[in-house]
Amino acid sequence: MKYIIAFIIALILISGFLVWQGIYNPIDHDSEETIVFLVEKGESAKDIALNLKDQGLIRYSSFFRIYALVQNKEDKLKAGEYEFSPNMNVPEILDKLSSEQRIKKMITIIEGWDLRDIREYLEKQGIETGELDPRLEGYLFPDTYEIFPGDGIEEIVEKMLANFEEKTSPFEQEIVFQDKTILEIITMASLIEKEVRTLEDKKIVSGILWKRIEAGMLLQVDATITYITGRKTTEILQEELAIDSPYNTYKYKGLPPGPICSPGLESIEAAVYPQETEYWFYLSTPEGETIFSKTLKEHNQAIAKYLK
Repeated sequence: MKYIIAFIIALILISGFLVWQGIYNPIDHDSEETIVFLVEKGESAKDIALNLKDQGLIRYSSFFRIYALVQNKEDKLKAGEYEFSPNMNVPEILDKLSSEQRIKKMITIIEGWDLRDIREYLEKQGIETGELDPRLEGYLFPDTYEIFPGDGIEEIVEKMLANFEEKTSPFEQEIVFQDKTILEIITMASLIEKEVRTLEDKKIVSGILWKRIEAGMLLQVDATITYITGRKTTEILQEELAIDSPYNTYKYKGLPPGPICSPGLESIEAAVYPQETEYWFYLSTPEGETIFSKTLKEHNQAIAKYLK
């Protein structure tokens, strides 16, 4: 009987030691090495545990899975990149894997970019975009975003749309009061974004464009032509003015069907709060200065002076 009890005690001690060693004792207490560990989307706790063992971060994959199960974190392990070290034990590694302690990456969407620009930029950052839904044009708010390696385009777009909602919500009541829609405001803001630089000029141009719409005049915004052609230029060819597209504001009255880029906050503000003036025309000089005119004659004189 003594031998049986001694055997059981020894078995308990050995099991306890193995559990302590496999879960709470790091591979190397003194290690200063940092290992970038990737958890890909769809990987199970078993896959992650095996990869951790293969990279020398844990001793036993089975102990990691058991501990994750006991802690109710087996289904809470997040995809992404992490920084681990052999001096970390299983609880520390698991805590990181089940929290937001992933390696972050910054991306910046520039004011005035359209979907083509955004797609090209994200692709260069290693993010597969596929074909972005055209309905997103204008609503991917230009800003700097924290993302995680491994985030898909769906998660990134969701962050941009949430930011758009947050930034535009202060204007909602005024937009309704003016009997306009958010689509109209963002479309106008996108034209303003591409046409002029300063908030003061944007508000004046906003007043001109809204006034033209009310008067039934053509908007004649050059940026709508380059949106159609995709050409990165301020020079509009004569034949391009005749392109049959609802975005051609030289051919069709009113706003185009939708935004032509992602406008910044100042352009949105200008679209909501236009400045009333006596001006009906404007142009931008090669240096970026905006020249305003009250009559077509003055406008033609400004063209001859600044653009020829």
